[in-house]
Amino acid sequence: MKIMTCPLNGPRNITEFQCHGEVHQQPDPATTGDKEWAAYIWMSNNTAGVVREWWCHTPTNFWFLAERNTMTDEILATFPIPADGPLGEVL
Repeated sequence: MKIMTCPLNGPRNITEFQCHGEVHQQPDPATTGDKEWAAYIWMSNNTAGVVREWWCHTPTNFWFLAERNTMTDEILATFPIPADGPLGEVL
């Protein structure tokens, strides 16, 4: 059984979580066209290596961020969404 640590609920079975994709910079709504919005919503980088992703603990609907190595599927860290800071992107 794979365990993931939720920042709110502690260690839980991975089946209680859903991944919602990589964190990436939202385009400026005032200057972005339909094609760029479609790419932002539907396309992903599919990066090989460490990425920062959106995750949700579905029983409590708690959203948080996780860093995961997509090559090994190892979850390296989980943390709550910063209240006033940038979400950051793993470089």
